[in-house]
Amino acid sequence: MTDAPRFSVITTVYDPEPEHLRACIESVDAQAADAGVAATGIEHVLVDDRSTRPEVAAVLREAESRTGAVIRKVVRRSENGGIVAASNDALAAATGEFVVLLDHDDVLVDGALASVARALAADESADVVYSDHDLMRPDGRCAWPMYKPDFSLERLRHHNYITHLVVARRRLVDEIGGFTPGTDGAQDHDLLLRLAEVAAPFLHVPEILLHWRQAPNSSALDSGNKPTAISAEVRAVSAHLDRCGIEAEVTETGRPGVVRTRRRIDGRPVVSVVIPTRGTRGRVWGAERIFVHDAVASMVGREPDVDLEFVIVLDAGSEPVVESGLRRIAGDAVRIVDYDRPFNFSDKINVGVAAATGEYVLLLNDDTELIEPGSVGEMVGLAQQRDVGMVGAKLLFDDGTLQHGGHLYHGTITHSLLGWTSDHPGPYNMANVVRECVGATAAGSLMRREVFLGVGGMNTDLPANYNDVDLSMTVRSAGYRILWTPEASWYHFESRSFAHPIDPAETALIEQRWGADLYVDPYSNPNLTPGRNDWLELPHRSGAPPYEDLPDGRRSWG
Repeated sequence: MTDAPRFSVITTVYDPEPEHLRACIESVDAQAADAGVAATGIEHVLVDDRSTRPEVAAVLREAESRTGAVIRKVVRRSENGGIVAASNDALAAATGEFVVLLDHDDVLVDGALASVARALAADESADVVYSDHDLMRPDGRCAWPMYKPDFSLERLRHHNYITHLVVARRRLVDEIGGFTPGTDGAQDHDLLLRLAEVAAPFLHVPEILLHWRQAPNSSALDSGNKPTAISAEVRAVSAHLDRCGIEAEVTETGRPGVVRTRRRIDGRPVVSVVIPTRGTRGRVWGAERIFVHDAVASMVGREPDVDLEFVIVLDAGSEPVVESGLRRIAGDAVRIVDYDRPFNFSDKINVGVAAATGEYVLLLNDDTELIEPGSVGEMVGLAQQRDVGMVGAKLLFDDGTLQHGGHLYHGTITHSLLGWTSDHPGPYNMANVVRECVGATAAGSLMRREVFLGVGGMNTDLPANYNDVDLSMTVRSAGYRILWTPEASWYHFESRSFAHPIDPAETALIEQRWGADLYVDPYSNPNLTPGRNDWLELPHRSGAPPYEDLPDGRRSWG
């Protein structure tokens, strides 16, 4: 064994169920079954934060007396100081190269540290590693696997999607000052945000390496068990954004563990809304409309923080009422660009952006209607970050179900959560929060104009389909992040039953341009079923049972 252990597992203890603490300790001991991990050393530091239950003290004495490959240290505090104080005591006692955060009632999966060690061997530069996890129900069975995306900074800024298991280089944790006093209830989230400021992106191991127990007082069972946690989350995110130089208001949302950020917009920018149209008419909610008229009318006077110009790329031969109606609706804010070429959506967008004068361009279909006032300002606030290349909006069908929750390229090209109800939080709150995604639809996406022009605009070899996919891939390959926000929303009156004929040449071209990378989505997870957009896990992965044995003896099927 080396002089200093590779892993220091740190566990703060305050009055858990004794059998839960014992299972936690035994799960750490079981990690030594892997000869490679045992050879590099495992240390388990337990800090008792003045527990009141004598049974807990007995379990800790028993742990101290254990012999084996795991070095065990038990620190007993003279007074109860809370989880932050106890966690900092654990850090002070730890000597390992990496610290492993483990709650007193959670359980490491057999081989968890071996999986982490393999990931670190494959990427020696990694400073922070996290894994997938599941929940251990009160009946002792594991269910509800949490299959996470690769590192998503924006998502982390809105809720702690990482939670467990977290492994971090101890030197780095010490350098940032350990756990922040006053963040009790959100101390892990605060630590992750501060680590992200110096060590992003984190390394994700897409394996379930921890069982998060739904103990009686655990937030895994009921977020109401930590009623002050959300206010601590707000303070932690606010402090993080301040350190990053991002001016924003951070507020509670009423959704467990989720905060809302509203970025301050620099100045009062002009946003050019680029809408290709031929003045199509259609019926929506029983009434006929000229789509582009209602798209523009829904936005006029509803964006208090930005100025809008409407760049309408209008097909030659359109009815005169289309242009006259637009000028009546939006006056001098309308710029008509005549288009007399054969249909090519990509070319029409490029022509519109070339005629635009705004610092930002909003690519928008004509068959849309703004839902949430201030949506354009919300998108601008995100897009003004220099490493953000594109921001997508939440689009709903006319029946209120979700049409666009960001692109998903997991074995196919589709929209995340297509057809889900608009108020559903989605798996792991993903429909509730701003987050990175692999791509966004050109039916409602905003970019800085310089970014659009810098990546060469839309590919005119893709006149009808996959042009926004190609643009998204190009934006990401240029090093930019793509974000999706639920706080900017439009109706998109595209019918779910409408057939979209796809030219095989377009499919061949997009696959030739991007190869296998086209179907690898870092914001999905390899444990999920390819070709689906509903986060269905692959068979025989977690072993999650379809039922739960309730305390009263009944069996609940869910």
